[in-house]
Amino acid sequence: MTRLDDPLSFHRGSAWANRLALAPLTNQQSSLDGTLGEDEYEWLVARGEGGFGLTMTCAAYVARAGNPWPGQLGISEDAHLPGLTRLADGLRATGTVSSVQLHHGGIRADAAVSGEQVVAPWDDPDKGARALTTAEVREAVADFVAAAGRAERAGFDGVEVHGAHGYLAAQFLDVRKNHRTDEYGGDLAGRSRFLFEVLRGIRESTPTLQVGVRLSPERFGIVLDEARSLAAQLMADDLVDYLDLSLWDVRKQVHGAEDDTLLIDHFMDLPRHGARVGVAGKVLGAADADWCLVRGADFVTIGTGAIIHHDFARRAVTHPTFVSMAQPVSREHLAAERVSPSFIDYLAAGWDDFVA
Repeated sequence: MTRLDDPLSFHRGSAWANRLALAPLTNQQSSLDGTLGEDEYEWLVARGEGGFGLTMTCAAYVARAGNPWPGQLGISEDAHLPGLTRLADGLRATGTVSSVQLHHGGIRADAAVSGEQVVAPWDDPDKGARALTTAEVREAVADFVAAAGRAERAGFDGVEVHGAHGYLAAQFLDVRKNHRTDEYGGDLAGRSRFLFEVLRGIRESTPTLQVGVRLSPERFGIVLDEARSLAAQLMADDLVDYLDLSLWDVRKQVHGAEDDTLLIDHFMDLPRHGARVGVAGKVLGAADADWCLVRGADFVTIGTGAIIHHDFARRAVTHPTFVSMAQPVSREHLAAERVSPSFIDYLAAGWDDFVA
């Protein structure tokens, strides 16, 4: 039986020391121009020190127009490289494998933050969004590919493309709203073209990087059967070393289903062709993570528990009964776990039960 402390190898890049990955968590701890902030550095290095097999950055914007919130880490220009290089060096020194999550907010970007026009696959006057031209879609693909090149130059082991949660790549997949008449709309082949071109471009330009992709299997205009087909093709085409499935709750039922079928089970039987499959969502202790492995996942991505305990991974792999501290959590505890005041304020504003 697979154990949490079992190493995890991949076609490309370094093996992870265990089956636990830090989730790409929004934290607003960097500078307004996207350069690495000291608080973000300390937050991430602490998680590397805490024993995570993979330590991933927050969603880092690949183009300024894709910036949705202040304090977001950037990887859109070479001016970001010194901070990114320092971060990659700091993470390497802890023994963790490192990755940058590549992100573009699309219609969820904020012109007041970025100073640029919001762009998306379609026009949305209510949100001030303009539809990308076909040429601009190709430029957005190039932005992701260039950002992966910067991650490699900075010394990161890998990148993860954010294809979930209704951001740009997921917007192209949205069956409800993407009615483009060029090659980036219409059927699933057209709506997924953007994501496939991003991943192919990254593979071709940075062939040794470990590449993952985060997907939402449902909601955000994503149809479950299409998500399953997309996941299968990504693995069959050797475009990803791993899938990171954001389930919100690893034990949740399929949205709107009348039976008790679990969402996780719709993906565990897919042929993996050497790729790895991870899951995320309300994993708050060692037993939760073990349950995911027994269900068929290769690894588990940790969010809330990793905020509360910088060493969640070490605790989980060494103590089978470990469970994260119950919420709400005091500001003093979070500060001791190297969560900065700005991150704590973000958590307090966004979740009623997180901060005491």
